[in-house]
Amino acid sequence: MSLLHFNETQQEIRRLARDYAQRELVPMAAERDRESRFDRSMVEQMAALGFFGMLIPEQYDGLGLDAQSYLLALEEIAVGDASAAVLLSVHNSLPTQMILNFGTEEQRTRFLPPMARGELLGAFCLSEPEAGSDAASLRTQAVRDGDAWVLNGTKAWVSHGNEAGVLLCMARTDTPEDRKGSKGISTFILTPDLPGFHLTKKENKLGLRASPTLQIVLDNCRVPADRLVGEVGRGLTYALGSLDHGRLGIASQAIGIARAALEASTRYVGERKQFGKNIGEFQAIQFKLADMATRITAARTLLHTAAAAKERGEKVTRFSSMAKLFATETAMWVTTQAVQIHGGYGYVTDYPVERHMRDAKVTEIYEGTSEIQRVVIARETLAAAIANDGSLPD
Repeated sequence: MSLLHFNETQQEIRRLARDYAQRELVPMAAERDRESRFDRSMVEQMAALGFFGMLIPEQYDGLGLDAQSYLLALEEIAVGDASAAVLLSVHNSLPTQMILNFGTEEQRTRFLPPMARGELLGAFCLSEPEAGSDAASLRTQAVRDGDAWVLNGTKAWVSHGNEAGVLLCMARTDTPEDRKGSKGISTFILTPDLPGFHLTKKENKLGLRASPTLQIVLDNCRVPADRLVGEVGRGLTYALGSLDHGRLGIASQAIGIARAALEASTRYVGERKQFGKNIGEFQAIQFKLADMATRITAARTLLHTAAAAKERGEKVTRFSSMAKLFATETAMWVTTQAVQIHGGYGYVTDYPVERHMRDAKVTEIYEGTSEIQRVVIARETLAAAIANDGSLPD
């Protein structure tokens, strides 16, 4: 029995992703994590299954699926290997969605088909060494020079920056003398072949170690003028508008990580014996499993309720932030409990739960920290209450 109803297509997508993840991702996940190794064969495999074009319309070689199908697949991939889920989540959210929603037809025709086929991976360049949660304070500067824009600055925390063929980059198009805050930021489509584009520091991370994270330096990087996405000065608005979708993806990823930890724990308690019986027979352990399962189910229900509302064309900023906040904090809590259930074995790499706990942590940080989610939820809740004479709509 499930609290959520999914149609035949959605269930088939979930089965396809689950079979792939368990067959191809799980066996080597620990090794890839240990070696901090990105496995390019995953790209070829997932491309063959259509996972890179799930949300891209068929006219651009995508599958044109709904958000819930995508989120179901993403959860299954995260159960198998959270690092692989990062690749799917990043590619299918801001890079493809911003080009689709705000790009010109020439940009859509040029970039979306190879992105849908997995020939070009997408990445997103917003954060900088000194600009994280305060995205409007970014410093990368873009100056118009004839038929090009010249970009200078450093971008941080770029997932798969060394593997991506299309990177959506935020840069200032206002001047140092006339700063316009968030209204002075524009979006550009970068490709690694551009002069002045340099990959630099690869981060040595706590978790998601098989997902490379890079710094990118733009040194007089000349970007053709037709790579500007939408209007000058609207870039951050486009990015923040796309975050509703991105945050649903992070929530799904977090649920997958939590589920992997719960499943590992249920197997372990049926095998581990203490005081002459399986530890799963002890009420203290049963209560942990009960709380873990309850929080995961609640997070999934919130996520797919928000996704269904998005599919209906409703504004879901408040609910996408709720889903992201609750799912990621659930993932951190569940994985910590999984380590506790495993005792000393949970603290060593012989069992996967220590990796799940490390992978879970960053979900509370990227695409908006838990603190930022609470700011968004509070702001949206107050606005909804004011608009409805003090009462909140469902």
